[in-house]
Amino acid sequence: MASAELQGKYQKLAQEYSKLRAQNQVLKKGVVDEQANSAALKEQLKMKDQSLRKLQQEMDSLTFRNLQLAKRVELLQDELALSEPRGKKNKKSGESSSQLSQEQKSVFDEDLQKKIEENERLHIQFFEADEQHKHVEAELRSRLATLETEAAQHQAVVDGLTRKYMETIEKLQNDKAKLEVKSQTLEKEAKECRLRTEECQLQLKTLHEDLSGRLEESLSIINEKVPFNDTKYSQYNPLNVPLHNRRHQLKMRDIAGQALAFVQDLVTALLNFHTYTEQRIQIFPVDSAIDTISPLNQKFSQYLHENASYVRPLEEGMLHLFESITEDTVTVLETTVKLKSFSEHLTSYICFLRKILPYQLKSLEEECESSLCTSALRARNLELSQDMKKMTAVFEKLQTYIALLALPSTEPDGLLRTNYSSVLTNVGAALHGFHDVMKDISKHYSQKATIEHELPTATQKLITTNDCILSSVVALTNGAGKIASFFSNNLDYFIASLSYGPKAASGFISPLSAECMLQYKKKAAAYMKSLRKPLLESVPYEEALANRRILLSSTESREGLAQQVQQSLEKISKLEQEKEHWMLEAQLAKIKLEKENQRIADKLKSTGSAQLVGLAQENAAVSDTAGQDEATAKAVLEPIQSTSLIGTLTRTSDSKVPDVESREDLIKNHYMARIVELTSQLQLADSKSVHFYAECRALSKRLALAEKSKEALTEEMKLASQNISRLQDELTTTKRSYEDQLSMMSDHLCSMNETLSKQREEIDTLKMSSKGNSKKNKSR
Repeated sequence: MASAELQGKYQKLAQEYSKLRAQNQVLKKGVVDEQANSAALKEQLKMKDQSLRKLQQEMDSLTFRNLQLAKRVELLQDELALSEPRGKKNKKSGESSSQLSQEQKSVFDEDLQKKIEENERLHIQFFEADEQHKHVEAELRSRLATLETEAAQHQAVVDGLTRKYMETIEKLQNDKAKLEVKSQTLEKEAKECRLRTEECQLQLKTLHEDLSGRLEESLSIINEKVPFNDTKYSQYNPLNVPLHNRRHQLKMRDIAGQALAFVQDLVTALLNFHTYTEQRIQIFPVDSAIDTISPLNQKFSQYLHENASYVRPLEEGMLHLFESITEDTVTVLETTVKLKSFSEHLTSYICFLRKILPYQLKSLEEECESSLCTSALRARNLELSQDMKKMTAVFEKLQTYIALLALPSTEPDGLLRTNYSSVLTNVGAALHGFHDVMKDISKHYSQKATIEHELPTATQKLITTNDCILSSVVALTNGAGKIASFFSNNLDYFIASLSYGPKAASGFISPLSAECMLQYKKKAAAYMKSLRKPLLESVPYEEALANRRILLSSTESREGLAQQVQQSLEKISKLEQEKEHWMLEAQLAKIKLEKENQRIADKLKSTGSAQLVGLAQENAAVSDTAGQDEATAKAVLEPIQSTSLIGTLTRTSDSKVPDVESREDLIKNHYMARIVELTSQLQLADSKSVHFYAECRALSKRLALAEKSKEALTEEMKLASQNISRLQDELTTTKRSYEDQLSMMSDHLCSMNETLSKQREEIDTLKMSSKGNSKKNKSR
């Protein structure tokens, strides 16, 4: 796209450049022609100057010659003046001299006459040359002024062209910078678009796989789980519940509400029209308060008095139709059962109009036959009679089409579904015809009322009644117009909403099937409401992954703890067994000790001396051990710690020697404490080993998972590196293409700059030449 835009811009610039170049060539030719003309004019001016100089020289010579001749004439006149008194004195003596002077005078006169004629001729030539010189000078000055103006115009054109060239150069430079920036942005956008396309391709691939899997799963479920096809038999299709379209139902209810309001206005206007017509019959042409009206008008008034019983049901029928359209129903022609009742009420009103139409026509004829009726009023009455016939015919036509629309809800074979749209179109046309008829009635009745108001016998009651009838007729006209426009605006929606019905069926076959469908719809809605349960809150994906990791680690730790508990239970059972064993050993040792004591007591009783000797020996042994212990206690104040499994035995430096029982208790307590300490250490070591084992096992599992993720990441890195290399190759190719384009653009711009510089130089030379010519012309 960018290259195409660049090519288009450069083509436009090339065209402009060619145009400017052609204009420049024309201007060059004009300047060259003007230079040639100026050179020719210069030559002519030189020739004229030379001729002028020659004439000036001739003029100077002639003036000098004239001066000489004038001086000579003056001398001759002086000589003549001097010779005349001399001639008077010497008349007698010098006849010969007088004759000579006479001849000289005639010669002088002839010479003078010639000189005068020559001088006159020279004066004429000088005057003509002067006039011609002035004329030529004026022409040259005017020509010079025109050439200066043309030179100024050419200079202005040249300045404009240079300014335009500079602007085009700046514009091209700015366009070049913008195009470079745009090329960079396009490169970035191309990269982003490639990345997006790759992501979209991956998403499309995943979605395709997902959808193909879902399609296969759904097809398998349909093939395995769906027991029957509920649209196989067309006679049962109308019983299928269609999809609920709440927007359609609300729209239909809104339309029905608007239609109800319009019908209410129309019913009010009809009631007023019939009531005020009845009042008019009682007043005109004969007032019932003054005289009895004709039997025809009495019968007509009686029928008009019953109009409410025929007009009010129209409003009630429309109200029932509006109430039958709710949000939960399915509104089509087959389900609008209340339209039949509205059609019946309209039929009864048509019968009422047919009944009163002859009386109304006869009443108008009676008005025409009265003595108060004028010809204009008679014409208006005839027009109104025709309008009343048209009004009844329009209502009959409208009732026919509404009865046809009510047939699908009662008799399904009465109207084919293909004719629904044509019937609705005819209803709209009938409503527009009703509006036109009401406009004519309003127009003719207003003319009739104005004529009647001008009658001398018109009473105030008649004027008021006519105004009321006229207002009711205007209300009828407005109501008919609103209903017609309303129906025309919603006609397309009515025609489109006729297809709203059961799925995979041509329509409702009968009103009974439509009623069954509505019952099934209610049951289905109740069942769906019973099945409706609040949805549980979903866990975010990241939180679910974290919980999964925690769960995995907790399961591993739970297994480890379970093993540890099992091992600890086994150790407890072993320790209990050992405890019982040692308790039995202790009991046996106690029994042995008691036996030994008893035996020793018996021996002491039997042999006292032997006892004394044994006691002395035992005391000596004890004293020896006590002395050794005291020596060790004195040598080392701290308790002695043995490295054997027995442990540390602590004894105090008591001077008294403990007896055998205390020493045995001491040894026993020491061993018991040592056993308890060793068991606790053993349990601690076992628990630590179990804990370390569980941690090692969890770490090994985590290591395995990390290895798997590492392998997946390496694969992704390989794919990413391949994509990067591919993108780098594409980038290099695009860069090369852009660089080639930019190099071509730069070459083109350089060539344009060179041509523009050449043109600038030519313009500068033209400027210099025009300035030199102007200076020369000014100097001349």
